[in-house]
Amino acid sequence: MLELAILGFLRDQPLHGYDLRTRVAALMGHVRPVADGTLYPAIKRLATAGWLHRKDEPGAAAAPRRMLYLTQEGQEEFERRLRDPADLDISDENRWFTLLAFLRHLNNPKDQANVLRRRLAFLEQPTSFFYDGPPPDGRRGVPRPLPPGPPHHRPRHHPSRTDLAPHHPRHFGLPHQALGTPRYEGSERK
Repeated sequence: MLELAILGFLRDQPLHGYDLRTRVAALMGHVRPVADGTLYPAIKRLATAGWLHRKDEPGAAAAPRRMLYLTQEGQEEFERRLRDPADLDISDENRWFTLLAFLRHLNNPKDQANVLRRRLAFLEQPTSFFYDGPPPDGRRGVPRPLPPGPPHHRPRHHPSRTDLAPHHPRHFGLPHQALGTPRYEGSERK
């Protein structure tokens, strides 16, 4: 998704590394911080693939800045990734939001609609995260999706009323007396 974000921001306008990093961090930084050690190698990979090129330009008040430009091949690759995203880009929430941020760059509304339909189809599928086979259909007798936890995580027995009686609020009449309310509101018992 980092590469898609780089291509997407450069599709808007040429940027230098720091500006690009700031924009990528604003889009994706809540998920994973964007470090120079991940951003600049990704820029190098994209440049090696011919999808962007770097050009030194004079800085406003300092040393020359290396500007990044999207090439025609880069724009085609960017649009291909938007038009035909991987299944993980559709199902993973963070990847989806990155994809969605740039979906406006698809000029054909039908292409945009196809991507949105794929996401909708994913969201409408029954959740099968906790099941090995097909998702349950609501019938009784469906086996538990997860095995019971280790013995020390399971209660030895279900507590009875007798077990809970000393801790029940009716045994602590003091708050009711202080408030002047009956112990059981709506009942005759006191």
